[in-house]
Amino acid sequence: QVQLVESGGGLVQAGGSLRLSCAASGGTFSRYNMGWFRQAPGKEREFVAAINQNGGSTRYSDSVQGRFTISRDNAKNTQYLQMNSLKPEDTAVYYCAADLWGLLSRSPNVWAYWGQGTEVTVSS
Repeated sequence: QVQLVESGGGLVQAGGSLRLSCAASGGTFSRYNMGWFRQAPGKEREFVAAINQNGGSTRYSDSVQGRFTISRDNAKNTQYLQMNSLKPEDTAVYYCAADLWGLLSRSPNVWAYWGQGTEVTVSS
C-alpha cells in the first residue's frame, strides 16, 4: 500500500508560481497513476490534473489547463505540480492521489490512496 506526502504549499501573490511535490513510499511507484485534487473551504474536492504510470499521458481540468503542469520522476518516487500564473481562486488544500486501475478519472471516488494535503493560498 502506497503512502503519499505532499509538500511545497504556501502563500503566494496572484501571478506567482509554486511547485508542489508528492513523495510516495511503500509501493512500486511506477505502477500507479497519479493525480492532484484540491478542496477550497466549503467546496467539494475537485480534480486538478492526472498523469499515467510512465508519464506519457496527462489530463487537466479546464480551470488549470495551460497554467499548471503535472509531471513525475519514477526514479525518485515523486510527482510534481508546477503551478504558474496563480489566481486567488486557486486557493485550496491540494491533495496527491494514487490509483492502480483508474483511467485518470476526474472523480475523487475512483482514487484509492491519498496524502494529507498541502495548503496553497493565493493573495490578490
